[in-house]
Amino acid sequence: MQLAFPADHPQVPPPETSGSSAGTRSAASDPRWPLILARDPAADGSFWYSVQTTGVYCRPSCPSRAARPENVRLHDTLEAARATGCRPCRRCRPDEAAHHRDAALVVRACRLIDAAERPPAHDELARKLEVGSARLRSAFEAVLGLSPKRYADARRAERLRLLLPVAATVTEAFHQAGFGSSSRFYDKAAELLGMAPNRVRAGAAAETLRVAVAPCSLGAVLVAAGERGLVAVLLGDDPDLLRRDLRARFPRAGFGEADEAFGAVVAQVVALVETPGASHALPLDIRGTAFQRRVWDALRDVETGRTLSYAELAARAGAPAAVRAVAGACAANPLAVAVPCHRAVRTDGGLGGYRWGLARKRILLDREAASSTAGASSTAAAAAPITGPAGGEAAS
Repeated sequence: MQLAFPADHPQVPPPETSGSSAGTRSAASDPRWPLILARDPAADGSFWYSVQTTGVYCRPSCPSRAARPENVRLHDTLEAARATGCRPCRRCRPDEAAHHRDAALVVRACRLIDAAERPPAHDELARKLEVGSARLRSAFEAVLGLSPKRYADARRAERLRLLLPVAATVTEAFHQAGFGSSSRFYDKAAELLGMAPNRVRAGAAAETLRVAVAPCSLGAVLVAAGERGLVAVLLGDDPDLLRRDLRARFPRAGFGEADEAFGAVVAQVVALVETPGASHALPLDIRGTAFQRRVWDALRDVETGRTLSYAELAARAGAPAAVRAVAGACAANPLAVAVPCHRAVRTDGGLGGYRWGLARKRILLDREAASSTAGASSTAAAAAPITGPAGGEAAS
């Protein structure tokens, strides 16, 4: 591992070890030991150390009294320090410190990206921040669940959405948004924007959505679909409020009446509300940021009858530190039941929040639990041996 320190900091090469200082060799022979003695905060996040006699692990800048070097082991990663069985130091809080240091680094990086006319290359961004490229990437993924490049792409897409309606031409808009070449822009445009640039430029007026509202046991369900599939499944009590919600989400879209084919799709959605977790082949046109889509994809992988905490969902989405952002992605989900955000709960088992009301969330979870239990009972009954009158197995 190559240490990454500010440019004016003396750099010391680490020893050749995989995760921890090897054998029983004294830590004093490790070139990183002077950084521990100096309690150097610039080394935080680059390595950790554990003390065998006290059973704790620390960050380099820990203010505790220095341990004897023969009792210290150095670790390249936080995971390696945890694997020793030691507990985190209560004074320097190495777990918390690593997260806050990551967050501060990511904030600085995001400001540089946002202020640049063109997204800086990854190595260039790392040099400006005076950290290693790998360190920058891991901090972004830990805090935001995205790489710096994907963050820059998302910001360019947001900028482009604002520029397209007011720029003289599409070409002018993509240049101002920071796209260097037209070919690169058009290759990524549909993926970044969710539709063709000309349609965004027209305020999505060229998009026509088929819409229907149907009654269900949870009140009313609004179903809306575009050319590629369902864009909204909204639950509520008042059909007019649901339509108003849809218009706010798609302010310039046209709305068409449901035909017979779409009526069949609506019936499938209602059936899914009544039996959440049932297999379905509903076409979904999932629109959201890259991070939101990762969270929603993780939700769709949760088995029927199971729940997971927002923290567990964050880990599955590849952003274990972004628990609040994950909860926000759940709240922004426009496809109730089809993307089962009701399966995300608090760590203590509490329901947490739900865009369409906690009462509906409880009902959906209870239905899934009952369906899962019934399915397990049926499977067990089918697997049980069939006995005849005399108690032996019946002949088939």
